[in-house]
Amino acid sequence: MPIKNSLYRLLGTKMIYKNLPFLYFLCGLGVLYIGNVHFAERNVRKVQSLQQELREERWRYMTVKSDLMYQSTPTMIERSVVSQDLHFLTQNPVVIR
Repeated sequence: MPIKNSLYRLLGTKMIYKNLPFLYFLCGLGVLYIGNVHFAERNVRKVQSLQQELREERWRYMTVKSDLMYQSTPTMIERSVVSQDLHFLTQNPVVIR
């Protein structure tokens, strides 16, 4: 039995050394795969944060637009210029000939 055992051990060792470049290749692929997963997750987080920022900016845009529309109504314009003693015309303009 000891001869057979040493033969298997020798073949196993030779087999490992013979396939060592392939094992290195597999380890390299594993490292690349892990790196790619981390890169993809970082990009996904970046996209999600940009989407959140876009939602906030869209909300801010709608608020400013709504305020502008409210401030540009005739009644609000009249209220804002009353301190300057300006009023809307109540009669038609006079035509000079």
